[in-house]
Amino acid sequence: MANFNYQARTINGNIVKGKIQASDEADAKIKLRAKQLVVVNITISTAEVAKGSDFEEALQRLLAPRIDTKELKIFTRQFSTLINAGISIADALRILSEGPVSVLLKDALIHIRGSIDMGRRLSDSMLKHERVFDSLYCNMIRAGEEAGIIDTILLRLSQYIEKNEKIKSQVKGALVMPVIILIVAFCVITGIIVFIIPKFQEFYTGSGKALPALTQMIVDLSILVRTKWYVFILALGGIIGLTSYYVSTPDGKNNLDILLIKAPVFGPVVQKSSVARMTRTLSTLLSSGIGLIEAIDIASRTSGNYVIEKALRDCKESVMVGKPFYVPLSRQKEIPQMVGQMVGIGEQSGSLDIMLAKIADFYEEDVENAVRAMTSMIEPLMMIFLGGAIAVILVAMYLPIFNLGDTIGG
Repeated sequence: MANFNYQARTINGNIVKGKIQASDEADAKIKLRAKQLVVVNITISTAEVAKGSDFEEALQRLLAPRIDTKELKIFTRQFSTLINAGISIADALRILSEGPVSVLLKDALIHIRGSIDMGRRLSDSMLKHERVFDSLYCNMIRAGEEAGIIDTILLRLSQYIEKNEKIKSQVKGALVMPVIILIVAFCVITGIIVFIIPKFQEFYTGSGKALPALTQMIVDLSILVRTKWYVFILALGGIIGLTSYYVSTPDGKNNLDILLIKAPVFGPVVQKSSVARMTRTLSTLLSSGIGLIEAIDIASRTSGNYVIEKALRDCKESVMVGKPFYVPLSRQKEIPQMVGQMVGIGEQSGSLDIMLAKIADFYEEDVENAVRAMTSMIEPLMMIFLGGAIAVILVAMYLPIFNLGDTIGG
């Protein structure tokens, strides 16, 4: 992104000057036109170039708002309906931008319409708004433009978004209960340490006897939490902030994906959901007329998991030298063997897109079953953890009383 100095005329005929940030001069003109300004002169600023450090760029990616999936699905269906009704793309975008949409989508539609008025293609215009339209969306639109079936492509996109969101919601749903139990456990244990243990401490201090090691450790922890609580808050905030920043970097995201897919409990669910998304994406792209190599490339970039992305990139290199897709796919340890076998059948029968759709249906259902099984297993484990932590604290607090009873009995 660069800063541009501009001189423009308003609709009232007044000359205004200012600066605007854009990727290039054409993009700057489109943004000014969206503000109802007629460009008189525009030059790139040599004194200022919008450069940011790696930290600033990562922070911007982390905090940048993105469109809600439900809103994108509704917009895509409405866009398809308007195009199918014979309305031009520019008019359809104007109608949709004037409807009840978010500010992010509204600004994107206004900018895209201005870009189309200047002669750019819809797919190229959408590429400028990656927070709204990802690479899969834009490539599908490009395929629709080339084949003259944009309305059909938009309908397929809305169906893809709906199925993809269903997988995400299933995986997120499996994490809700464990997170709630962890929060409750944290609150309960903190309450005991802060409010209950000091009462026991006052009682034991008056006895003048040394406390058992476990009891002394809990008492010291209580004192530390009550006197240095701000240190714990700062440490927790720092850990969350640094973790969020690291995960927002390419290396951090890749390492997190590797960790998740190898995790003992969550790993199989993450793997199956990634495979379902990959095969659904490939099926949608191939049925829309996109070539296999390009479809593999797009699917790898939109798979949502680095491990699956790397596996697909390796497959792409083999396909480019003339090998059938199922051959390198069957060699990938991260992808189930059944996928490679069914892809081979699809290639031999000439119905690869249909076979990929069936694979996606199978794994989507498998993810749903795996999520239910994982939830039923995690919930009792978390309850055992919560009960065990509270039991340890209570035993530590009552140990001196037990020792006192043993002394009297002796």
